[in-house]
Amino acid sequence: MKLLLLAVLVWTASDEASADKNLALQGRATMSSIFKDTESHWGYLGMAINAIDGNPDTDYYHGSCFHTHTELSPWWRVDLLRSYRISRITITNRGDCCRSRINGAEILVGDSLTNNGNNNPRCAVVTSLPDGGTQTYYCRNMVGRYVNIVLTGKTECLHLCEVQVFGENLPNEHPCF
Repeated sequence: MKLLLLAVLVWTASDEASADKNLALQGRATMSSIFKDTESHWGYLGMAINAIDGNPDTDYYHGSCFHTHTELSPWWRVDLLRSYRISRITITNRGDCCRSRINGAEILVGDSLTNNGNNNPRCAVVTSLPDGGTQTYYCRNMVGRYVNIVLTGKTECLHLCEVQVFGENLPNEHPCF
């Protein structure tokens, strides 16, 4: 009986704590392309995983931001590895230049990988974000495994320095003991 009570307490504590836990830290990130800086020694600096490394440093050249090529509808995605009820997503823009590149980006949440996840429902649209700025977007408990950020219909490069995803476990989906 004591073991069962302990298991219930552990499950309850972990379930309640998930609302304030950055789910993206345990996720897997990918993106439509990776920018290769051919004019300097930086090479492939802007990897997808940089946006979920827990480091909000906004200087691209410090290695904590992602950066795609200039292309039509560039996108970035984090796979949370299972579905959650997403309450909010916080993004941090690059701080050393180019703040307007993020303008018009859609934040999408869902369970589909059709069109690389870019057909999932919209949580929010980034209207503007200053250099190095951080903004939280509320998703009203949308359910999804994938969070995408996409510049639909724009030929541009996409870059951000941190993406945080907050949410809760779905009912009847509890951590293993």
